[in-house]
Amino acid sequence: MIEKFKNLPGNVRGALWLLAAGIFLSAMGVFIKMAAAELHPFQIAFFRAFFGLCIVAPFALRHGLGTVRTSRPMLHLIRGLIGGVVMLCMFYSVAHLPLAQVTALSFTKPLFLIPLAVIFLSEKVRMRRTIATAVGFIGVIIMLRPGGETDPVAFVALFAAALIAGITIMMKILSRLDAPTTLVFWSSIILSLCTLGPALWFWKMPSMEVLLVLLALAVCGTIGQTMLIRGYSAGEAMAVTPFDYARLLYSGLFGYLLFFEVPDVWTVVGALVIVASTLYIARREAKVKPHDSRPATATFDGPAGTGTTSMQSSSVKPAEQGADKPLHVG
Repeated sequence: MIEKFKNLPGNVRGALWLLAAGIFLSAMGVFIKMAAAELHPFQIAFFRAFFGLCIVAPFALRHGLGTVRTSRPMLHLIRGLIGGVVMLCMFYSVAHLPLAQVTALSFTKPLFLIPLAVIFLSEKVRMRRTIATAVGFIGVIIMLRPGGETDPVAFVALFAAALIAGITIMMKILSRLDAPTTLVFWSSIILSLCTLGPALWFWKMPSMEVLLVLLALAVCGTIGQTMLIRGYSAGEAMAVTPFDYARLLYSGLFGYLLFFEVPDVWTVVGALVIVASTLYIARREAKVKPHDSRPATATFDGPAGTGTTSMQSSSVKPAEQGADKPLHVG
């Protein structure tokens, strides 16, 4: 069975990895909601970060501290602190909003990434991508319905997506200097420390049942992120990216079956507009860089468990990418 899977075309394997990843990442949202019945979302975020660190640390340090040494500690610190804010915002949003809505809003990251890339990376953006970005924000407006009956927490999720775009810019800089193992290790430590303070403020001793839910949350997040990495490493970004949007279907189904959440028509229409615009942006990005036909390498620019990915620059050396290793989890 494994040999048959390995013999499949790269894009097919990538698509299957992403479809499977979506199940685990959506299940993580379910576990967040389950744990939120007893614990504050900030405390849940801490446990996710801490358990993630416990999983990552043995792999990152198996050859000693020298393997995670960095020359840009302050940039790692800033990235980690922003990631901590993102994690708190995302977990708070998942605990209070329908799963499908939070998932749809998380896909707005490319819309924020384009203007940030122009400002900080001096990248040129042509008219078609500018229009696609504007259309994507129209989708956001449709979902949020300013002046309508919109839960203010939706703006928290949107703010998190904007911050993730900022982290992506930092990732593009750090990935030229440090190996993915280094990025993941320091991110995990800083996220744990960053979420500890808010968690202590709302601290409540979790029951054994909730501890098991938190452990399942961490495991699902780690497995899901690893599958995403393998998916983007196996196939071409433009070919496999559409399958990442299966998370919208999974989260909507889980929300309906387990929490009786029914997305309204505005959420569905807005999500479709966002998906269409971000897919078009990805397609234009693939056409702008036709010289690089290698599969993209996914590195997690978002905090642990948010399921957000960034296509690393092709300037990263293959030896540093280590695409086949399941360690690269954020």
